[in-house]
Amino acid sequence: MLPWETLDTATAPDGEALDLRRRGHEFLIRAGGYDLMSSEDDGSSKALSSLGLSALGRPAKHVLVGGLGMGFTLREALDLVGPEATVEVAELVEAVVRWNEGPLADVARRPLEDARTRIFRGDVGARIRNPPQLFDAILLDVDNGPDALAHDGNEAIYSAKGLDAARRALTPGGVLGVWSFSDDRKFTARCKKAGFDTTVEKVKASRKGRGRFHYIWVATRRR
Repeated sequence: MLPWETLDTATAPDGEALDLRRRGHEFLIRAGGYDLMSSEDDGSSKALSSLGLSALGRPAKHVLVGGLGMGFTLREALDLVGPEATVEVAELVEAVVRWNEGPLADVARRPLEDARTRIFRGDVGARIRNPPQLFDAILLDVDNGPDALAHDGNEAIYSAKGLDAARRALTPGGVLGVWSFSDDRKFTARCKKAGFDTTVEKVKASRKGRGRFHYIWVATRRR
């Protein structure tokens, strides 16, 4: 088996070490010594957009993606919205933007080069609390989800206050989609209490069907 090659390293604002690795055609981003995402596990990242935008039930004009990652969620959202829509992606780590403009650019078919893409270089929680306009969908692919955080600072967006801010940042009937490495019944309960009609979907992690599953919350704001 080919060894992993480290292409670049970075430090997140909370001091956590990040690195980008490659082995053959596969890319891997690690955070704090843990595997955060692989280019082979695009299935669930795409499902976040497809499930969220399908649940909306109407064309989306403004979409916010929390977490750029390897660009899969952003790319899928762009493929599903119309030519006049905008899809804003919030990314806190500048190196992740740089990687998507460089070695990762072709992994998700260069979504940052799409004219409908807007980049917010900062905390998605801050963008949700002070949105430039209401969003039809907010799609969060941040960290490992509400129950498996690699960065403690991300806990706030999954809290009761974070969910209340997301509800207020959505249009009536708007959708909050949340990706997670694992299921979390307490988070489901918080979503419902915050004013969302909520379902949880178990989806295949990889397009190659390697047996792993991730979880997607689809939470629709009650009108």
